[in-house]
Amino acid sequence: MVVGELAEGIDLLVIGGGPGGYTAAVRAAQLGRDVVLVERNGGESGLGGVCLHVGCIPSKALIELAGARGVLRRLSSRGLVVGDPGVDLAAFQKDRTETVSRLARSIRRLLTGAGVRVVHGEARLTGPRRAVVRRDGEASIFFEFRDAVVAAGSRPAEPPTLPRDGSRVLDSTDALALRELPRSVAIVGGGAIGLELASAFHALGSRVSVVELADRVLSGMDAKISHVVQRSFKRRGIDVHCDARVVGDDGARLLVTGTGGERRLDVDAVVVAVGRKRNVEDLGLEAAGVAVLADGEVAVDGQRLAAPNIAAIGDLTEGPSLAHKAMAEALVAAEALSGRPSVFEPMAIPSVVYTDPEVAVAGLSEQAARRNGVDVAISTVPMSVSARGATMGHGEGIARILADRGSGVVMGLQLVGPHASELIAEGVLAIEMGATLEDLAHTIHAHPTLSEAVFESARLGYGAPLHGSM
Repeated sequence: MVVGELAEGIDLLVIGGGPGGYTAAVRAAQLGRDVVLVERNGGESGLGGVCLHVGCIPSKALIELAGARGVLRRLSSRGLVVGDPGVDLAAFQKDRTETVSRLARSIRRLLTGAGVRVVHGEARLTGPRRAVVRRDGEASIFFEFRDAVVAAGSRPAEPPTLPRDGSRVLDSTDALALRELPRSVAIVGGGAIGLELASAFHALGSRVSVVELADRVLSGMDAKISHVVQRSFKRRGIDVHCDARVVGDDGARLLVTGTGGERRLDVDAVVVAVGRKRNVEDLGLEAAGVAVLADGEVAVDGQRLAAPNIAAIGDLTEGPSLAHKAMAEALVAAEALSGRPSVFEPMAIPSVVYTDPEVAVAGLSEQAARRNGVDVAISTVPMSVSARGATMGHGEGIARILADRGSGVVMGLQLVGPHASELIAEGVLAIEMGATLEDLAHTIHAHPTLSEAVFESARLGYGAPLHGSM
């Protein structure tokens, strides 16, 4: 220890104030731990992390605005008399800021109420039980801790061929902060983030193109899902270019090459959404004896422990970069470090893409089943079997159940359609409880509701369909 680096002894250190970090801090405090949470962004501007400030919440607010405009336009042909609704993004940004600030204050109250001490600064581990927090304009703080939870999150990846400039070439954070709607925009990346932005900007009135390197959008999901989404995008007038690569941008046109030849896309803005990069560079993980893999992933066990007294959660670990996955891991980490028997072994983690129509999947995919030699039976019905969809004027999409062919146990649910994000919870519960197709087929679903599509899919798989299949 260097002279002047007098360390303060603390019980449990949490690095990161995002969904995983603040959840771990609150749960540990509930278990009687004395917790210090370090968040690098000052004040309440950092509590809630990327998800609250520049990710999940702002994007869903924009999607809600876009969806409302879409509903008004769709219902104009069904008797609703309205003009073409306009969009004021400056007013949206004001409301977004107020909403995010309100939620950040609620997280601060949650932490304060639990007795968690919040320190603002950049935390770096300097040993298995030591850390330094560097603060702008103030003296650094040195901690000696008993246990730690690292929840440092991730940031948008930036391809070298298309560097962000913040004005024309944007990342997802920039796109969500726009105060004027671009007349035309190219979205580079056909994953969840890219497609959400594409769907939202199109509904708001922009001309939208999507450029995806793989041979289909949502390449991590089953091809059936990709096909339904791409068909819907095409019908709405969104151009999707797959097997395509961006090779240049002259400030007015985006140069794209691929199996379809060379194209020049005339666009006002380019949004790069090609994934995320883990924030592991400046954490000092190696000094603490924590193994970091080549892609930045932190290796953890079932209790999320990366070292005997250090847990890592959220985007730093294997699996999807999802807030709810980080929060579930946080509960396990806090309990395991506090001597409670706890392990992270979910049967299903729901994944949602908030496009129009929405996409939601949980459990085993057809791709994974084939890789693992699992024999699954798949039953698919159109969302149009739901009369509720017809009354909404929005019945496109599918409900798809994957079940073990021998036992009928539900192993996966895939949905494309309105409010799929809400409907997927039934599938997650069914998978976690080991429910069968018969269980779902004999469960009474309210009529008319969108959930009846899941019911119909289960009946089809069970061998007793009522309204047909596709």
